[in-house]
Order: sequence, then C-alpha cells, then structure tokens
Amino acid sequence: MKKIFVLAMVFVLLATVFSGAVGAAPPNQGGEGQTYVVQANDWLSKLAEKSYGDVLAWPVIWKATLAKRAEDDSFADIPNPNVIEVGQKLWIPGEAEAATLLAEFSAERAAASPTGSADVTGELNLLCVVELDWCEGQISEFNKLYPGIIVNWVRMSSGESLTRLRNEASNPQFDVWWGGPIDSYIAASQEGLLAAYDSPNAINLRDPKLMKAADNTWFGIYIGSLGFATNTNYLAEHPEVSAPTSWADLIKPEWKGQILVAHPSSSGTSYTHLCTNIQLRGEDAVWDYERALAANVLQFTKSGSAPARFVGAGEAAVSIVFSHDIVKQIEKGLPLKLTFPSEGTGYEIGGTALIKGAKNPELAKLWIDWALTPTAQTLGPKYQAYQAPTVTGATLSHPELLEVNLIDYDFEYCGSNKKAFVDRFTNEVANADDLKK
Repeated sequence: MKKIFVLAMVFVLLATVFSGAVGAAPPNQGGEGQTYVVQANDWLSKLAEKSYGDVLAWPVIWKATLAKRAEDDSFADIPNPNVIEVGQKLWIPGEAEAATLLAEFSAERAAASPTGSADVTGELNLLCVVELDWCEGQISEFNKLYPGIIVNWVRMSSGESLTRLRNEASNPQFDVWWGGPIDSYIAASQEGLLAAYDSPNAINLRDPKLMKAADNTWFGIYIGSLGFATNTNYLAEHPEVSAPTSWADLIKPEWKGQILVAHPSSSGTSYTHLCTNIQLRGEDAVWDYERALAANVLQFTKSGSAPARFVGAGEAAVSIVFSHDIVKQIEKGLPLKLTFPSEGTGYEIGGTALIKGAKNPELAKLWIDWALTPTAQTLGPKYQAYQAPTVTGATLSHPELLEVNLIDYDFEYCGSNKKAFVDRFTNEVANADDLKK
C-alpha cells in the first residue's frame, strides 16, 4: 500500500511545473546538467521526480536527450517517451535548460488540441461506459466542434461493453470505446479487440507511463478512487453502528443484508473492488473474504454506480462505489456519508480506445484526440461527473477524492487476469442470474 504519491504529485504540482518553469531542482541539477544511464525499472516520469521533484517534468529529459542525440549518437534515440531501455544514455538538463524545454513542450501541447470543423461529416458509433448524463453531455460538446458528425451511441456497463466487443469481434458495430476502467481495455487489447492509434494529444497526458498503453491501444481519460457510501439516516437510527472505514468492517455481522455492490461480471467498478482485495489479501485468501462479504450483500447490482443511488434512497445501508459517484449523489441531496478503507483502496483509470475493425476509424480518432484535451476533460462536473482528469491544463473539481490511501494497483495484472478472476467469483462466490437494475 502507499499514499497516492504519483497521483498527488501529478495533480497538485501542476502549477509549479507547467506555468513555464521547473520547481526547485536538486543541487546537482542547478548547473549544466549531467548524463544518466537507464537502470532497471526506470521510466522518464520516475527520473523526473528524482531530478526535479515532479513526475510532470518528464518531457525535459526526453527533449534534452533527443537534442543531445542530434549532436552525439551515443545518446539514446527515444521515439516513444513511454519506452526507455536499460543501458540507454540520457541527458538530465540543468534548471535553466529545463525551464526552456518545458515552455516549448507546453506550446506544442496547445498546438495539438483540435479546433473542430463543420466540414467533417459522417457517422460515429460510440460505445459509452460512463453515466448517462455524461455520455449525453460529452456527445453534445463534441458536436459543437464537429456539427457534421452524427454520433450513434449505446450506454453499457464496463463488463457488458467488453462482452459486446468480444461477441462482435468479427464484425464490429462500434468505432470508439469511451469510459470504464482500463482493466477491461487491457483485457480487450490482449484479445486483439483494439487498434493502435498514436494520438498526437497523448502528449497532454500527465504521466504517459501510467496513463496509456505502450502500444497505443488505449488512453486514460479520468481517474477515480473506490469508497463507501453509508446512508446517514440509517446511521442516525442505528447509533450502535458507524460508517465503515475498512474493508474488514464490511464483513461484520451488523451489516448483514445491508450492503449493495455491483457484480464484477457486469461492472468495472466492482471488478476494481475485487482486484483491490485480491492484491491486499492474495489470490488464495481473498475468496474467503469475498464469500463473507457476499453473505452481507442484500443484492448484487448490474451497474457499478447504482448502489450509491439505491443506498441514498434507503434500500440498504452501505454501498461500495467509486467516490466521484458518491459525491454526485450527495450533491443531488441524498443522505450519504463518504468514507474510505484505511487498509488502502483501489482506483481506476478510465479509458478510451479505437476498436479494431472500426467502420469509421478517422472519426473515432477525432473523438480520441478531443478526449485527450483539457477542454474535454474539464467538462465532467458540468454533467455531474467528478472524476479527476488525466491531462495537464484541466482542473480538479474535488481534489480531496485523491487525498486517500491507495494501494499500488497493478492494472496489467488485473487486466490480464480479469476473465479468470470474474469467472471464479461467479462460480464460487455469487452468480449473476438475478442482478438488481
């Protein structure tokens, strides 16, 4: 487990880095700079953190090394900043050079943002996984840029959407996939369901190592952490209980029949919960925990966000939901209290991707490019979506949602094992025959 270290650096220190100057650098970076040979487990954002105290300064090292390469071929050629190799020679520039390079990089990023065009026409088929209001809102905003594009869309849960893509692999009905945890995107990519696309706006990502696939088959568009939503009326009526503050609290007998959570076969939210506990407890011990939790569950739901709404309406006392969905219901006036598990909580990176075999790939690319801009990612709160952005220049509406104890969530592990873990949950813990909608 760890505090939200990388993400906190990413989201809190933006002003100091991309305002045109690098923050205070370690003493050895104040001069002319120095060479560095890549070691195992290095990546540019990690080296930027060591050298400048901020992961967001990674473009400095990338651009400086490419500049040195033009003069001296002993320096590494890095066409993709998401990939560096052991033994490569890098240049870690001093403070003045770093500030100049960051200013140049910011200008490039601004130039990469799409401005839209009324001349672009056609039909785009969108598979949307976020809440209905956000789906509708984003499509409306996209059409302001591209009024000639007709967006046909379907809203599904994360699990449903992955199943749909699998079933239609030989004849895809969608062009672009938008929303839902990247565990599903990793699984889809491994199954050959996604197409690589080198979006120019990937340059906007705060941490490319964390927020996009190395082969460009998916990109991160938002971040959210898991929390608990407890009905405050229930707490007032039952003073003997307190809102849960740990995963262990949820299996206590006082919560029997009072918990709502989605089923991981249909919900990316619930799969994040499952894989969080697998990483906390191990692949063997976790199933005893999940069976104990299931014994306290009133009913599993189809949608990951729905439990917060149902608990707010008094149908149960506690739900396991992404914290931004809990905030949405609180702001709507529902009597909910938000808490987080002290052992550490999992988090999602929501994704977007070009679907392999898409009938309208060029229009899908326009959607992806737009989704990776500050303008697009600042729209969430306008449509009651409070996830954190993944790109620079977009502001956090609720930074407190990331000031929590996060586990070191392994997206590759969870994505690669998704089918096996979901199947085991369904077979050994709870089937998915009667999900609450």
